Amino acid sequence: MRIPRVYVDLPLEPGAALELPSAQARHLTQVLRLPPDAPLVLFNGDGADYPAQITRAERGATRVRVGTPGAPEPIAPLDIHLALGVSKGERMDYALQKSVELGVGRITPLFTERSQVQLSGPRLERRLDHWRGILIGACEQSGRRRLPQLATATTFSDWLSTHAGGGLLLDPEADRPLTALPAPGARITLLIGPEGGLSPRERASARARGFEGVRLGPRILRTETAPLAAIAVIQALWGDLGD
Repeated sequence: MRIPRVYVDLPLEPGAALELPSAQARHLTQVLRLPPDAPLVLFNGDGADYPAQITRAERGATRVRVGTPGAPEPIAPLDIHLALGVSKGERMDYALQKSVELGVGRITPLFTERSQVQLSGPRLERRLDHWRGILIGACEQSGRRRLPQLATATTFSDWLSTHAGGGLLLDPEADRPLTALPAPGARITLLIGPEGGLSPRERASARARGFEGVRLGPRILRTETAPLAAIAVIQALWGDLGD
């Protein structure tokens, strides 16, 4: 049986006795039906996994004993910042989930001219909470011990006006393929539009701010497929995919 791996937003110290937050406790005791003495792994984003054992498993309270942490997760050789146009529903969820599994370090959701989803106020906060849950679940599944950063969603123009350093603009009409680029430094920003891509005006603005247009091949990819293909290529060329 696979040992459950659970994120907790709590300090973790060897030997500590902790009461788990209600959501995690409910999942472990009511969904997985773990009994007392069952092993699990906890992580809080500090880079380490902490073996733990359930000492009390009840509907109202689940307590665990924390063990000695394992080796810290290595720092990624390439910090990938994904600036992604907000797409509808499951498409955005899928792109975020798989991007985290592929090792992206930072994500900025962007509202662009062609975004079919526009959110603000409480609706935006609820969506950001939902996206944070997607990122955490992807880390739990993939074994990542450091959480990627999720920036507050903003408009394309506001983000571009403050972004420094340029990056790569995924554009099926670009002359240069991604595989023809030289190796970047320690960081790279990848800009991808929503359904329908970025508008011509947005692409021109990105290029004026130092972004280089690149293509992946002869096919036009969906908004949920494009970031995954691009990140996989970037990781295979210059990152940790295959290490």
